[in-house]
Amino acid sequence: MPSFDIISEFDKHEAHNAIDQANKEVSTRFDFKGAAATYELNDDKIIMRTETDFQLKQMLDILRMKLAKRGIDVGCLDASEADVKYKSATQTITLKQGVDSTLAKQIVKLIKDKKLKVQAAIQGEKVRVTGKKRDDLQEVIQMLRSEELDMPLQFDNFRD
Repeated sequence: MPSFDIISEFDKHEAHNAIDQANKEVSTRFDFKGAAATYELNDDKIIMRTETDFQLKQMLDILRMKLAKRGIDVGCLDASEADVKYKSATQTITLKQGVDSTLAKQIVKLIKDKKLKVQAAIQGEKVRVTGKKRDDLQEVIQMLRSEELDMPLQFDNFRD
């Protein structure tokens, strides 16, 4: 019976490369001259440090551009509030991955509302969709791509 998995993840190595490129660009840009602006990647968190709130906004734009060039969907970014004190500004950005339970339930509900001849089951941080026909599974993929969900989705492990 054909099946596929719905997942949400990113390539950590590409994220590391994007951070390196962003650090390089910030060090060479004229508007950051003399400012101690840096990006740090710790697990799934990016910490941006600089001197002003305005520079943090510029750094976030640079980061989004570099991640997008590396093939990482910027929808997985979750930016916290900027912490501005005297001559230092810090902001933490979380790179989200994995389909959490609320999103998984929303995906299953969307699939059931379409009344296609497929079954969706939540399995940890992914949703497995099975059906008798390959065309039904492809219809589910098209439907999910057209929906506005708060996380970027990938479709993996397609089996006949």
